[in-house]
Parts: sequence; C-alpha cells; structure tokens
Amino acid sequence: MKLDWKAGLGIAISVGLLWWLFRDQDLGLIASQIRGADPLLFTLATAIAVSAYAIRAWRWKILLSPLCRDTSFYHRWATTHIGFMANNLLPARVGEFVRAYALARVEPVSVSGAFGSLVVARFLDGISVVALLIVAVALPSFPTGVMVFGQPLGGFVRGVIVTLSVLLVIIGTLVLVPDLARGSVRRFGVLLPPALAARLTVMTDQFLDGLSVLRDPALFAASLALSLLHWSWYGLSFLLGMAAFHIDLGYGAALFTQSLVAFGAAIPSAPGFFGTWHAAAKVALVDAYGVPETQALAFATGYHLAGFLPITALGLYYAWRLNISVTRPESDAPPASVEAQGAA
Repeated sequence: MKLDWKAGLGIAISVGLLWWLFRDQDLGLIASQIRGADPLLFTLATAIAVSAYAIRAWRWKILLSPLCRDTSFYHRWATTHIGFMANNLLPARVGEFVRAYALARVEPVSVSGAFGSLVVARFLDGISVVALLIVAVALPSFPTGVMVFGQPLGGFVRGVIVTLSVLLVIIGTLVLVPDLARGSVRRFGVLLPPALAARLTVMTDQFLDGLSVLRDPALFAASLALSLLHWSWYGLSFLLGMAAFHIDLGYGAALFTQSLVAFGAAIPSAPGFFGTWHAAAKVALVDAYGVPETQALAFATGYHLAGFLPITALGLYYAWRLNISVTRPESDAPPASVEAQGAA
C-alpha cells in the first residue's frame, strides 16, 4: 500500500505527540501503574467498550433500513469490527469505506449506499458527543477556568458546534435537495469517459439513498437515541477504566474525557490514533481535573491498548471468517448474487 503525504503527516503528528507527552516521564513508573491497575475494573471497562459495538450494529440496522429492510446483526457486528480494525492498522482513515465495502460483500446493499449511512452515523456521533460534553460541563463538579487545546473551554465548544452546524447544512442540502448534487455530478461527468460518468452517477444516487434515513423523523429519532445510548454506555467504560487507575472523578469527568478523546481522534494521526488519543486524555485529566500527569498517562496508555487490541483482533478474525481483504479489495469481488442484489 502506497503511503501518501496525508498518511505521512498523521504518522509525524503521532510521533511528535508521543515524544512530547512521554519525553520527561518515568516510563518505569507508568508501566508500574499500568500493572497495578485494578484487574476487575479494567476487565469490566474493556468488556463494556467492546459491547458498545453491539449498539453501533443495532443503530446501523435503522440507518440501512431505507436501503434494505432486513440485514443480519452478525454481518453488521462483524463488519463494524472490520472497519475499526482497518482504522487501527491502515493509514488514511479508510475504516468507514472498508466497513461499507465489507457489508456490501455480505448483504444486498451497495458500497456507496452503505457509506452514505455511515456518514449519517458519524454525524449522529458528533451530535451525541457534543450533547454529553455539555452535560458534563454543566455539572456543579466541573472545574472552572478550564483550557482545552490552548483555548478557553467555551471557545472550544463553540468551535465544535459551528463545525457540526456546517456539516448539518451540507448534509441537509443533500437530503432536501438531492437533485442539486445529481446535477453537479452530471455537469462534471461530461468531462469524463461515458462509462466512468455513468458509474459516478450510479454511485451518487446510491450515496444519496444512504442519507435517506434523515427524511424519516421516526427513524432519525431512533438513530439519535441509540447514538446517545452508545456514548452514554461507552462513558461507563471510561468511568470504570479511570477507576481502575484510581482516578475517581465521577461519571461527568468520564464523559468529559470521552468527548475530548473523540474530538482528538479527528486530528490526523498514525493508524490506531496513537498520540492524539493520549494527548486528548492528558488535556482532559491533567489540565482540567488536575490528575497527576504520570497517573493520567498510565490510564491513557493502558485503556487505549485495552480498546485497540480486542477490536483489532476481532476485526482480523471476522475479515478472515468472511474472506474479506481490506488491503486489496479488488481481489474480493462480491459473490454474483450479492452484487446483483446490491445493484438492484
């Protein structure tokens, strides 16, 4: 796989952040604190984190329902892990495309349609994370005068809300005025060979179909409710994971830390979010709550690996079970029956 400049930039950012975070730390002490983590709480935190992917798979059924009324939970569960495994191992954040591609291999949906549903899923994730961040900040126990990524917390939250609002306008335009996107694609298509232009038109239609869940208020509400459930449940994993490292700050602090880690994951990084994950956790715990830096980095290192290893292993297992290559997808042409159904 060719390493482009974006992947190289992500790796450079990860290496730089890891050096900055750990350059003056006693690595032996951090390792000792990881070994001293409460094994029961640590195991429970890991189990809850893995189980949260079941909520993602459940939500995906609703998001896919305009494309296919019934998809297998096993396939949604398995391909979700395959996608996150790809993000953990491959450069350029290809996990969502890999996830859509993997589902199209085993269910009668198109790659473009499945990818469109995942665009909606990520947007719902953003809304949910911001909502829970606001809840955490509104609690009386939240510290005052907190700086996040070098700016006052209020400015950071406003920036996130503005970003989500821009995405809302873009997605809303695609949902409410789909012919605008189709017309733009047709005008661009005249510059392309006829076969490629026709393929691009089909992919655009399939992608717009993947957004169609937003036209149904009931489906949208159900999807948003499951998004909030997912992140609330995952917040419990953060709470227990922090407690395993004797960081007892309550559920609000767990939600705040989770939110910053989620936003930190949007920064370009090496596969697996190394560096950005740890830096965001450090900002949340050290800069906001005053946790000792060594203790916070021990949690960040141990908890991050506890999420990275099982999800990566499960993704590799399911890719093997379903005979899906994530590095050379062209070698995995869908079975004829699935391909025909997906194009229908």
